[in-house]
Amino acid sequence: MSRLTTETTENTELEKEVNKVTEAVIGCAIEVHRELGPGLLESAYETCLCRELAISKMAFECQRPIPLVYKGVRLDCGYRADLVVAKSVLVEVKAVDQLNTIHDAQLLSYLKLSGLKVGLLINFNVRVLIHGIRRKVIGEPGEVSL
Repeated sequence: MSRLTTETTENTELEKEVNKVTEAVIGCAIEVHRELGPGLLESAYETCLCRELAISKMAFECQRPIPLVYKGVRLDCGYRADLVVAKSVLVEVKAVDQLNTIHDAQLLSYLKLSGLKVGLLINFNVRVLIHGIRRKVIGEPGEVSL
């Protein structure tokens, strides 16, 4: 006996919306990189990315606190997401020589702690920005798409 469900349709619509958000964030990041190029501090890129998102009329939060729940107690350990865009995409801004596995681990940890499923790791310290962008998606527990 088959059941009718809207779960697949709902997931597809959510995925489309998140894809639109990530595309918009990447577009804004490319604009920032075109204007500034590599070589500045993370804070400069983050501030300019926030400005570009505002110009694009995207909803976002800068420096959003990420609490840690330890043994059922919510603790403020000082973790902060650089940006959360449209309440669905966590963005970590970097300005490093190269992205390393520790940067991926940080993004994945922030996603798990925040409850968000999609994250962008954007390293502005590259000649061509597309070479400094990584998108991570967390699915069901234990399932990670890299």
